Amino acid sequence: MVVVPVLAVLAAQLDTSADPLATILDAATWPLIGAAAVLVLLASLFLLFVKRYKRCPSNKLLVISGRVSGGNTARCISGGGAFVWPVIQEWDYLTLEPIQIDIPLKDALSFENIRVSVPSVFTVAVGTDSMVRQNAAVRLLTLDQNQIKRQAQDIIFGQLRQVIASMRIEDINRDRDAFLQNIQKSLEPELEKIGLVLINVNITDITDESGYIEAIGRKAASTAVQQARGDVAEQEKLGEIRVAEAERERYVKVADNTKQRDIGIQEALREKAVRLAELDKEQQVGEQTAIFERETQVKDAEQRKRVSMAEAEAKAIAGEASSQAHIVATRAQLQLREAEAFQLAETKKREAQAAVKEAENRALTRAALADAERVEAERRASLEAPAKAEKAKMIVDAQADAERRTLAAQAEATTIYLKLEAEARGQYEILAKKGEGLKLVVEACGGAEQAYQMLMLEHLDKLAETAATAISNIKFDKVVVWDGGSGAGTGAAAGFLQNLGKTLPPMMHVLKDIAGVELPGFMGSLTDDGVDAASTGGNGGSRAVAAGGPKATPETQPAVVAGGPRMSAETPRAVPPTEVRRTTGIPPEG
Repeated sequence: MVVVPVLAVLAAQLDTSADPLATILDAATWPLIGAAAVLVLLASLFLLFVKRYKRCPSNKLLVISGRVSGGNTARCISGGGAFVWPVIQEWDYLTLEPIQIDIPLKDALSFENIRVSVPSVFTVAVGTDSMVRQNAAVRLLTLDQNQIKRQAQDIIFGQLRQVIASMRIEDINRDRDAFLQNIQKSLEPELEKIGLVLINVNITDITDESGYIEAIGRKAASTAVQQARGDVAEQEKLGEIRVAEAERERYVKVADNTKQRDIGIQEALREKAVRLAELDKEQQVGEQTAIFERETQVKDAEQRKRVSMAEAEAKAIAGEASSQAHIVATRAQLQLREAEAFQLAETKKREAQAAVKEAENRALTRAALADAERVEAERRASLEAPAKAEKAKMIVDAQADAERRTLAAQAEATTIYLKLEAEARGQYEILAKKGEGLKLVVEACGGAEQAYQMLMLEHLDKLAETAATAISNIKFDKVVVWDGGSGAGTGAAAGFLQNLGKTLPPMMHVLKDIAGVELPGFMGSLTDDGVDAASTGGNGGSRAVAAGGPKATPETQPAVVAGGPRMSAETPRAVPPTEVRRTTGIPPEG
């Protein structure tokens, strides 16, 4: 300690001094005395703190009683430490170690009023919750372990008897978990009142004096034996059933596998035959496809040739249209330049005229100025303004006229150019689309000749309608023939019928060669030399009559002698459109 050396120094000074009182009263020794007193005080406080600071082990509970904060009767600390003030506080320990209590309970009445013995072992300990610790500090602080056991034992006996009285023996014996839960539910609140908690309950045995539990055990054993025998018999039966089912499944699976094998063999043979047939068919189809593709390629080459020729012709027409458009554009530019030159010439002319008039006005002004300055000023003001206004008006008129002519020429040139360009594009699109359409028609018909005949057939109804419209106002209801006879001995009606029959062969030729149309068989047919096979006329000519109809003879022809009565014949049918076309000169559409 530091105090001892200081005291030793003071004692040495007192021994060596001649005058002890003077030495003590020396001013130099007072600081040393003060320092020694402070050191003594600090050392005393340190020793007091060390002595009164209490540490709490982990298996104990430190209880500080006396003057504590919070209005509690004691302050309980589990682990750590605390300073215990002297005089006003005191301290003690409560052990937290478990306490085992043997409960040899005998002759406890159950719910059936049967006395049972339930020897058991209960394990309790001081609780660590704040409320439980306060209860333990109040009721167990000064008690030893035996005293604590006796208090807990009395509580356990009472609560255990109460739980047994509320349960049947069978429930106690069969459902031990429910029995233990009831014990904990009933016992824990009572133990917490004295600061203890229940850790474990161990029921060692349950017996009764009347042998009821033993009889229950024998009954359960007998039932278990019978159940075991029944289970063995049931398992043997199930074993035999499984064996029979296994045998049946084996036979079924063998038969099914045999069936699947036979089916697989037949399916393989069938697939083989089908595959061979498919290969043969693919070979034949391939050969026919190759022949067809070769012919198709030849036709495509011919078609491309025709299309190329049509496209070349269309391009030529488009080039001509473009050239014409370029010519028109050049002419428009020429007219525009002429208009600009005319505008410039007119502007220069008007400017010159204005300059001449300005010079004349200036000369007149100078003459007026020579007469009098006052008159000059007035005349100048009166003459310059109209002259300048007239000059500006002439210039504006000339420029407006020139611009009007220029705009008109530009508009006319642009209109002509756009019109020709649109016509050229339209002609090009028409020819291109017509070429594409003819190309598709030729491809669909299988040749140019078949396409031509099909197009003629499409326009027959229009031609017939046009021919019928042309002769719609002519009435053919009756044909009146004034027959005066002829030198050949035949009448005019007979000649008319003969001439009508002679027109059939040429008409049939025209329809077949141009339009590709053949008349029905009942009207006749054409031979190789162009003669109607139905009937032939005399004098090297040919005539056509209705198949199966009577020939016109002098005996059957209607005729009248000269000067005889008038004779009329009804027209049996309308004139065909093809005949009208030939007689009116209408060209076929294509």
